[in-house]
Amino acid sequence: MCHAEHGFDRAEASSMREHEIEQRVTFGGTLGWMGAGIIGAELDFGFSPNFFENTAGDGDFDFGDSNVTTLMGNLILGAPIGGQRGPGIRPYVSGGVGLIRTKVDGGDFFDDLSTNDLGVNVGAGLHGFFSDSIGIRGDIRYFRSLQDDEPDDEFDVALSDFDFWRATVGVTFRFGN
Repeated sequence: MCHAEHGFDRAEASSMREHEIEQRVTFGGTLGWMGAGIIGAELDFGFSPNFFENTAGDGDFDFGDSNVTTLMGNLILGAPIGGQRGPGIRPYVSGGVGLIRTKVDGGDFFDDLSTNDLGVNVGAGLHGFFSDSIGIRGDIRYFRSLQDDEPDDEFDVALSDFDFWRATVGVTFRFGN
């Protein structure tokens, strides 16, 4: 008999850049599917307004609005402890590829800057279910954009300089049991 577990969660996050933790709000959600085994897939979306604003120290980012949007397709490896129904936990690791979009408003003196880059992410987390359908999910992920080192007609991909961590906690819903 085939069993599927589907879920959706909404996240609040902290972004960590340049080895400093700067608490920010990230709006987003994840739609995932886990089979009866340990392998699954998910679509993860995150939107972080004012991403490049300096919140540590007394300096402010003076240019205006900035944000980062991520849309990632991931594979998941997770083991249900306590079963796939009722209370239980599911630790997991995930990783995948997708879009990392950055936008910075240049204000009155500079042009706006916006990029759409291919990116990768890896992470780990834990689902904790209180019942058949409701629980909490905690997650930490590392994001890194990719770039073409040699702008020519060949497909070459390398890691770029833009990267960040995102830690999230959210409510998760399990359905399809």
